[in-house]
Amino acid sequence: MSIQFSKILRPAVVILCFAFTISSCKNKSKTTITTTDEEDVVTYPSDVIPFMDEWKILCGDGNSFNDLINIEHDNFFYVENESNTDWVVYKAPNSGVTSRTSSNTRTELGQKKEWKPDTGGKLTGTLKVKHVSTSGDARVAASYAVVVGQIHGTEGHENEPLKIFYKKFPGHTKGSVFWNYEINTEGDNAKRWDYSTAVWGNDMSVIGDTPTTYPAEPEDGVALGEEFSYEINVYKGVMYLTFKSEGHETKKFTKSLIKTDFAKSADIPQQILSLYSSIGRDGVERENAYAGELQNFKQGAYNQTNGKNPEENIVWHTGSETYNGDIKKQYANGCYTEVWFKEATVGEGTEPLN
Repeated sequence: MSIQFSKILRPAVVILCFAFTISSCKNKSKTTITTTDEEDVVTYPSDVIPFMDEWKILCGDGNSFNDLINIEHDNFFYVENESNTDWVVYKAPNSGVTSRTSSNTRTELGQKKEWKPDTGGKLTGTLKVKHVSTSGDARVAASYAVVVGQIHGTEGHENEPLKIFYKKFPGHTKGSVFWNYEINTEGDNAKRWDYSTAVWGNDMSVIGDTPTTYPAEPEDGVALGEEFSYEINVYKGVMYLTFKSEGHETKKFTKSLIKTDFAKSADIPQQILSLYSSIGRDGVERENAYAGELQNFKQGAYNQTNGKNPEENIVWHTGSETYNGDIKKQYANGCYTEVWFKEATVGEGTEPLN
């Protein structure tokens, strides 16, 4: 949703450019008034990252848009300029309006095109996380975290073969980047679980001993506001992941999406046995994993914090402050997540170079 200024007449030789502020979000769009044609120009997310015609979006207040050309949504999906660089901002409270299949709030793009692992696809993003929720239970693996990119199933169990996380504990300078693979469960999906792999910092299983005590800060972590990039390349059923950030070692990972590593109980990693034992999730995966099932990409800010009771689910129910869903109060008190992207692409999967 854009806000337009009325046209202002000036001598033809004068060009006035200025930035303006709306509500609580500073400098969120740039407007240029050029009197030679008396036309107002607003910078939209689709001006910064041109692939917006490939996506729809669900925002944290429940508003959704299927056509993202020349669209912004105040306080959720808009453009911010910093040091002469435009960024697309995705912002979501701890509690708002969720999707049909989730308890967590998101302001996140959903790819319109669907594809199967054997045909594949590619998504890239260059981003920085500006804020994660400062409230939550440190014993809960999902606390203080946001997902910034996904592959999401659109049929079957509708599970997620990939979620890319950023997580930072309160009081720490550096946070962790890690990725999770959720099994495409054989049989009852109530037994599903995510296996987590660290990129920089820790994986998801590193948690606090009590609700208010935190593990050691990761030495090789990523700070809020520090740029990093990812590439998700699915080619002939195999997922190739590349993560880059200045000052950090480039990390690459490979994972088949059409042949499981977790077909038997003996294959379940110790990480899962330890993290999920209290909630009884010890399922195994179909032999062919996600083969033959439709998927799509997601990108933005999928807030992992929520107000649910940790005693009911110590892995995913974070017990965060939600102010009874009052979004304005959540934003004012640090109970939200905010992610900025300056570049992103989406397309077909390609044969990896090495």
